[in-house]
Amino acid sequence: MLNGERETFAALVDAYKRAIFNLAFRMTDSYQDADDLSQETFIRAYRNLRQFDPRKRFFTWIYTIGLNLIRNHMKKHGRKMTRETAARSSSEAGIHQGAQMERDMMQTQEIRRLEICLQKLPADLREAVVLRFYQDLSFEEIATISDASLSAVKMRVYRGLDQLKQLMNK
Repeated sequence: MLNGERETFAALVDAYKRAIFNLAFRMTDSYQDADDLSQETFIRAYRNLRQFDPRKRFFTWIYTIGLNLIRNHMKKHGRKMTRETAARSSSEAGIHQGAQMERDMMQTQEIRRLEICLQKLPADLREAVVLRFYQDLSFEEIATISDASLSAVKMRVYRGLDQLKQLMNK
């Protein structure tokens, strides 16, 4: 497919870097980890271009690489949110100063609350919810990327949503 052509690969990086970063961030809740994992995803993809099957979509191949790196990172580093991470993330989500309306502040707080609850889900459920609703992937794409059956993916998404709903109602 690419035969190591750097310009072609650079175009693919540009096309997918935001999606890979967002996936990593939603899974780790850390900008630094997401940045590192995104870079490592593309480094590994470039090194392993020979293994890419051009009859398949590049999208699912790169997502699979990224997801596997994220899974390994989470196993190694855990998924507990420290007070420092929670404080940093709150400031990043930020409550804007000045003339911003109270409604906007409440919405920002709710989004952050959702992100915190998302981090409390087991990794497999969080992964399914993030891929489905944050990355807007179909159940079939998620099944391909995560190497799971279609029914298993649907079950993970629905269980994840159910647990997320319970956490949000606490």
